[in-house]
Amino acid sequence: RRTTTSATHATMQAVTRTSRRFMSTTRVPIVGGNWKMNAGNGTTKATVMELVEGLNAAPKPKCEVFLGVPYVYLESVKAAVDPAFKIAAQNMYKETKGAFTGEISGEMLADLGVSTVIIGHSERRDIFGETDALLGEKIAKALSLGLQVIACCGEHKEEREAGTTMDVLVPQLEAICTNAATDFSNLVIAYEPVWAIGTGLTATPEQAQETHAQIRTWIADKVSASVADAVRIQYGGSANDKNAAALAAGPDIDGFLVGGASLKAGPFSAVYGVF
Repeated sequence: RRTTTSATHATMQAVTRTSRRFMSTTRVPIVGGNWKMNAGNGTTKATVMELVEGLNAAPKPKCEVFLGVPYVYLESVKAAVDPAFKIAAQNMYKETKGAFTGEISGEMLADLGVSTVIIGHSERRDIFGETDALLGEKIAKALSLGLQVIACCGEHKEEREAGTTMDVLVPQLEAICTNAATDFSNLVIAYEPVWAIGTGLTATPEQAQETHAQIRTWIADKVSASVADAVRIQYGGSANDKNAAALAAGPDIDGFLVGGASLKAGPFSAVYGVF
């Protein structure tokens, strides 16, 4: 359930008009906390457990919520956290096993009872050089194992300023949707404007809704209207407890992929609490 002020509703009207034909009452909001390379709000298992205890004491989510936990803490968090929170890995490799030092397979995640995996975060693309081709193979593998995939896409600041956002997103979306094939039920798309990740900058509600609507329209044109209507699209650029309500007012914004604000139970519960 979304709460929208009349002022926010008025500002959103122009950018939402073309997307109304895709509005769905069946898309369950989904919020994820991507802890990245953080042990909760610190560097030890003790700080991980502090965050887990805070989440267990926080208001129970009324939407779908997952925690993107570093590999080494997946089992510990899964065992300790309230089952209202799903556990997600932040990455996986495309192969089942073999000589791939430092990698983790989807089969290993499934064996641990991990249900969700984030694939293609901009930090994987920009820092580790992961390509659309590789990410597409990972997506196909994860879906084949029954894992829920959070597939990320996004543009850089200079691309946003040049007005080429969709030119950048389309190849990423093609890799995502082509490798999802016909299995879109376990696919969530996370739109993350790279210029707004960890910078303190955030897309305005109008910018976020406009891009989400363009993504949904592209999916309708290239895949199907039914998939476009059903697929959930998260916003992932510095979403926090202060801006989540305004961003969530967009009818094509189905949740958030939260970074820094997910490392403290209070702000994170405030984010998922807007739904």
